[in-house]
Amino acid sequence: MSISVFDLFKIGVGPSSSHTVGPMLAAAEFAAELETRGVAADVSRVEVALYGSLSATGVGHGTDNSVIVGLMGERPNSIDPEMILPEVEALKANHKLKLLNRFEIDFVWERDMRFLEENLDYHPNAMRLSAFAAEGQILFENTYYSIGGGFVIDESQATADAHLVPQVELPYEFNNAVELLNLCQDNGLRISELMMENEKVWRTEQEIRDGLMDIWAAMKECIANGLHKEGTLPGGLFVKRRAMGLHKSLIRSTKPNVISSTLGAMDWVNLYALAVNEENAGGGRMVTAPTNGAAGIIPAVLMYYMEFTPNPSEENVVDFLLAAAAIGALCKKNASISGAEVGCQGEVGSACAMAAAGLCEVLGGTPAQVENAAEIGLEHNLGLTCDPVGGLVQVPCIERNAIAAMKAINATQMSLRGDGEHFISLDKVIKTMRDTGMDMQDKYKETSRGGLAVNAIEC
Repeated sequence: MSISVFDLFKIGVGPSSSHTVGPMLAAAEFAAELETRGVAADVSRVEVALYGSLSATGVGHGTDNSVIVGLMGERPNSIDPEMILPEVEALKANHKLKLLNRFEIDFVWERDMRFLEENLDYHPNAMRLSAFAAEGQILFENTYYSIGGGFVIDESQATADAHLVPQVELPYEFNNAVELLNLCQDNGLRISELMMENEKVWRTEQEIRDGLMDIWAAMKECIANGLHKEGTLPGGLFVKRRAMGLHKSLIRSTKPNVISSTLGAMDWVNLYALAVNEENAGGGRMVTAPTNGAAGIIPAVLMYYMEFTPNPSEENVVDFLLAAAAIGALCKKNASISGAEVGCQGEVGSACAMAAAGLCEVLGGTPAQVENAAEIGLEHNLGLTCDPVGGLVQVPCIERNAIAAMKAINATQMSLRGDGEHFISLDKVIKTMRDTGMDMQDKYKETSRGGLAVNAIEC
């Protein structure tokens, strides 16, 4: 499976890559297929069936709303997040949906938006879309699986495992960390350099650099937006935004330049992570990194590097994101980045490992030290459950990103103090994450039926 850095870092909207971005993309692809088949104008009604985790926490994650705007033809990377709720409210009032924003069809929410407790075999994040003609016959139907990080496959791909077939031949293909390190050693390459050579299969080097700088610009914009909003987050938990108040407090006391104290730096890292994840929880524009629920970790660590290190450059941003993507690809290939599949260890754990790898890379770490940093970051998130209170990406998700960002920095510090030799390999930790996820009960995997999700609610 060939995974690009732009597969792992995608501009989208909150609050969830698997429950918001993925379903919106699937619905948009479904609508586009109706047009390709020449039946879009014949559609009278569309039925949406959400299964498993998409059903259990779909409302809290905005799955239902994202499907609606996806059917309208909107896509996560270009949609204006502010238009989603007004469009959905209008639909609920008049029972009309603008398919592809051109064909007005009937859509009765209580009838056509179905939340089913049933799990489909392939993946817990499943949805089936069906388009009907006026006489009731099915014009087209397909099942989609949102497999984490905004990745979506349909029934035919799931059946044939087509998504596991290498899309292209890479000059330095690797399927585990051992292969990655061997390739770096044999060819005298840093991890970011190896990743750059692989990326050139899809794009020119300038396109890669420009694209990654666009990703970084979107991350910075998300942080900035989070720093200038106050009030409570939507969803009914009345969780207060804290980033704006913390920012004002830090501005009064110090500024983010040369590190003067460890605690001072920690305050800023926490701030960056909180800002991103509050924006995500509010449904704002942000970047999957590699998922929405874990989207604050990599921007927080990269911003920490850019603000606290003397003379950082755009080159550092590119190298950071390329090295981080190498680790994210390994987590996705050999385990999962989906909270519904392996718990939050697959989201926050993977992001922590990616951030540690990126930071170690730009601080001059060897490939072995980068692998060690990623291993430390992931190892100490093993077993982390996904149990969002109220099905919302707020508690414990927002604070969890801040804590994991600090873990990533500490993992880098520890690895740089060593020579890259360590007891447990990254490959073994990724395998352990996969095995732990398989053993984890479903109530701890993004269903809000266990853990904090039930113990935090007062009866």
